[in-house]
Amino acid sequence: MKKLRILFAITVLAVFLSNCTNKSDEYIDPRGTDYAGSESCIQCHQTQYDMALKSSHFRATAPALLGNVLGDFDKGNHTFIYDKNTKLAIEKRNDSLYQVLYKNGKEVEAHPFDIVFGAKHAQTSVYWRDGNTYELPISYYHSIKGWATSPGFPADKPYFDRMVVKDCYSCHASNASSRNVEQNSAEKNVMSMDVEDVIDPKTIVYGIDCERCHGPAKKHAEFHLKNPNVKVANSITSFKTLNKQQRLDACALCHGGNDGMKMKSRFDFKPGNNLSEFYRSTRSITDTATFDVHGNQFRLMAQSKCFINSEKMDCITCHNPHENASKNLASYSKICMSCHQSGIKHSDKTLKTMSGSLLASNCVECHMPKKSSGAIKFQLSDSKQLSNYILRTHKIGIYPAK
Repeated sequence: MKKLRILFAITVLAVFLSNCTNKSDEYIDPRGTDYAGSESCIQCHQTQYDMALKSSHFRATAPALLGNVLGDFDKGNHTFIYDKNTKLAIEKRNDSLYQVLYKNGKEVEAHPFDIVFGAKHAQTSVYWRDGNTYELPISYYHSIKGWATSPGFPADKPYFDRMVVKDCYSCHASNASSRNVEQNSAEKNVMSMDVEDVIDPKTIVYGIDCERCHGPAKKHAEFHLKNPNVKVANSITSFKTLNKQQRLDACALCHGGNDGMKMKSRFDFKPGNNLSEFYRSTRSITDTATFDVHGNQFRLMAQSKCFINSEKMDCITCHNPHENASKNLASYSKICMSCHQSGIKHSDKTLKTMSGSLLASNCVECHMPKKSSGAIKFQLSDSKQLSNYILRTHKIGIYPAK
């Protein structure tokens, strides 16, 4: 009997320890227990996951590991010259990268790359200080295959005090939460608990992940793992089930401008929600306002006759959100031609520059030309000239021939 009691006790202890181990190994998403994490999608959606992993959405933010930072740091000169006495060098120190300020050949201050923003067109970086992140003064641009001033930074004086607040993460990450900070009140000589808009690094979910666009997936994953023969999506938001405005709102959350009044945190937005409850623009999208090509894709598209006259056209008419925009412009022309097969009339002047058949396979180049961004400009090292950040406009229209 005594042996049985000992055996029972050992069994109970083993089960307890096993459960503790399983719970500690189980993924806990910072957004809450309804979330499963994007890796849970791999088992059933390997193709979509592999595409998304390489996309600009997924790489909108990332830890600044060497493999995530643009630029080759094993060769070349990564130095930005402000004046004859002042320079900023990008240096590899052990397994980390730093932007190091030198004055008259002496190191003044150095800040690490902690988080990178962007990967497709350009990449800027931030470092942590006192619970907040601050943008580094030099960024990498694909267009010049090198380094220049971060957007809005001067080329004659380096500084490291531009705070990247939590709201900036709402379009570059899937989560970032504040935390409570204990502050010592010198006047009252007591400890007080105040809430500050500082970011808890443990709450950041980098990039735009699967659940940012499809909603919490814990119940969905559990259901389909238990019921693999059920092919209709359960407990998840499929864009096929959303109406046109809901699909547009999901994209316009981050691609509809950033100059309006914020009603709620964009992190609280779930697919299917009404964007007007979270964000209210001060300008009508259908008026003649000029929107910058950076971050205003939806509002530019909404001014286009193609969009206004179409009952079905939305962002995913042309884009697969799981992958980057195609570089094959002819693929977009096929989409254009699905509605414009008849009635295409190019002027004689236009036809002289290119045949009708070639024009029909290059709609985007003429009707959605690349434009300079007024919001993002940068300067090269030891130069006073501003360089333009070029992006393709989403306002579909007839533009004067160059």
